[in-house]
Amino acid sequence: MNTVVSTIVIVGALLLALASLIVAIRNRPMGMVLLVGFALLEVAVLVQLGFVIVAVAGGQGPDDKATLWGYLAGEVVIPPAGVFLALAERSRWGSAILVVAGFAIAVMTGRLLQIWQGVA
Repeated sequence: MNTVVSTIVIVGALLLALASLIVAIRNRPMGMVLLVGFALLEVAVLVQLGFVIVAVAGGQGPDDKATLWGYLAGEVVIPPAGVFLALAERSRWGSAILVVAGFAIAVMTGRLLQIWQGVA
């Protein structure tokens, strides 16, 4: 698993969560900046998934592949689902959904690093 890409995903997700929190506190719906930000986050998550697929195909990775693939599948689904729900809820709560989505991606990526290193 590429730690540089993972770091980019974690930092990007936390920055998007913070931006979404500011938008929610200001009582505004999700705007184009958050939409583009979460699209870029999804691209970063997909790049991370590609690195993991290549590494696992090369024989690397943890013994517990089911947990690894479960976390990766969840990470791929969360940004589009969060944006879909935020677009459906055009109030401050749509932005609040994105706070949770960004924080969840950051935590899941950290957990993926732990799983990959065999720490947990």
